[in-house]
Amino acid sequence: MARPPLPIGTFGTITTKEVRPGVYRARTRFRDFDGVTREIKGTGRSAAAAVRELKVKIADRSAPSGDLIGPDMRISQVADIWLSLYRAEQRSEATTANEYQRIIENVINPAIGNIRLREATAGRLERLIRSQDSHSRRKKTKTVLKMMFDAAVIDDALPANPVSSTSRLRGQKKDVQALSVEDLNAVRSAVDAWMTKKRPGPKPNQDMPDIVDLLLATGCRIGEVLAIRWTDIDLSATPPTVSISGTIKTETGKGTYRKPKPKSDASKRTIALPPFAVDVLMRRRIEQRPNHYNAVFATRNGTWHQVGNIERRWRTIRADTGFDWVTPHTFRKTVATLIDRLVDSDTAARVLGHSSDAITKEFYIEKDRTTPDVTHILQSFAGKATTTPSDD
Repeated sequence: MARPPLPIGTFGTITTKEVRPGVYRARTRFRDFDGVTREIKGTGRSAAAAVRELKVKIADRSAPSGDLIGPDMRISQVADIWLSLYRAEQRSEATTANEYQRIIENVINPAIGNIRLREATAGRLERLIRSQDSHSRRKKTKTVLKMMFDAAVIDDALPANPVSSTSRLRGQKKDVQALSVEDLNAVRSAVDAWMTKKRPGPKPNQDMPDIVDLLLATGCRIGEVLAIRWTDIDLSATPPTVSISGTIKTETGKGTYRKPKPKSDASKRTIALPPFAVDVLMRRRIEQRPNHYNAVFATRNGTWHQVGNIERRWRTIRADTGFDWVTPHTFRKTVATLIDRLVDSDTAARVLGHSSDAITKEFYIEKDRTTPDVTHILQSFAGKATTTPSDD
């Protein structure tokens, strides 16, 4: 019978021979990654030395070239290769890639960076994922590991992705909470109190209350509102409109800038503005100093507002008010809930810029806990009325 071929990347029996006095040669057959079996030789002053040299050559031949991932590569090396490919492919925002890099540097490498790829069992990865102190951190860690090991499987470094065998992450789902009209009045009072509070430094401008009004008038994400330019607004239309065509991003080394595309294709939309938002914009058009970006909301220096700075300012405003649960995204949920109540969820999804109403219904619309009035139906279950005999 013909001898079966060696598996790719493996070698056969090593033989040694003294070729001349004091010089030994070791040789073996190695099946290369192109499927061709070749002879590899090593020499040394002893048989053992010749074998060691041969094994070094085998290891060098087995080592990945370029971006190829191999089973004996350390996890930290795999992470570097995967992340460089991820950035090169521009599969998502640079801010997302930066977050993945932080997960690699702060979570994955300290825990398993020095182990070999083939040593990364499902159990070891499960323990790493579960060791994270929040559901969000666990989810991000699993996501990065899954993509890294997918790349290893594609490069034939592993037969299967061990992350796929880890247990499903189940976070505690929070009920969607929207603001009532009474809540909104209290929130606006908190904003007014913050605006008039005595503090060192320059007096705050009208940006914060106006940003809140635009969030409520449009249902937009905070980054979308901050990215609105005067050229995006048509106050002469009936009704007046605003076109959502970008968002604000902040990146290390790049600073804060307006990205000329919102989160998704569905996020590009034109929204009709209610009268109270038109009043806000008309006042700002008159009072606001011009800026280089023609931004509706700009800093004192005429630059784009950072989303993080506005969120920090909001946390200061809501402190000690009983509205710690309210974030800028809560206004978006409030808009979705109101539109769903008075129109339908599909309309709410279109206003918010979702491709379908599935996400809108699950994560943005507060559940209506009231039930229809069916007392007239249930009354049919009542027993026959009983009468007390009269005393005749």
